[in-house]
Amino acid sequence: MVSRGASSIGCLLSLLCFVALLYYGVNIGEVFFRYYRLLDDMDSQARIASALDNGTIQRRIASTVQELGLPDSAARVVVRRSTSPRQITIETAYSETVVLPFFTHIFTFHPTATQPL
Repeated sequence: MVSRGASSIGCLLSLLCFVALLYYGVNIGEVFFRYYRLLDDMDSQARIASALDNGTIQRRIASTVQELGLPDSAARVVVRRSTSPRQITIETAYSETVVLPFFTHIFTFHPTATQPL
C-alpha cells in the first residue's frame, strides 16, 4: 500500500527534474543560439562579398559580435579570397564559458562561411 505523501513527493521530484532540465537547457541553448546567429550573419556577408571589401565585411561582423554580446575574440575575423576556385572564406574562433550549479564547461566555436565569388 502506498501512502498519499509518496505520490506527492514523486510528483514534486518529477517537477524539480523538469525545471532543472529547462534551466540548464535555456542557459546552454543560449550559447548555441548566439553561435548560429553569428554564423548566419557570416553566411550573409559571404553571399554579398563580391560587392564588398574585406574591411567592410570585418566591421559588419564585428558589429554583430558586439550586438550578440560575444567575446572580443569573435570579432577577430579572417577574410580570405581565393582565385582558384573563386571563393571567399570568412572565419573566426572564440570560446564561451557556461557556469551553472554542478556544471562548468567551455564551449569552443570555429564558425566558417564559404561562398563562390
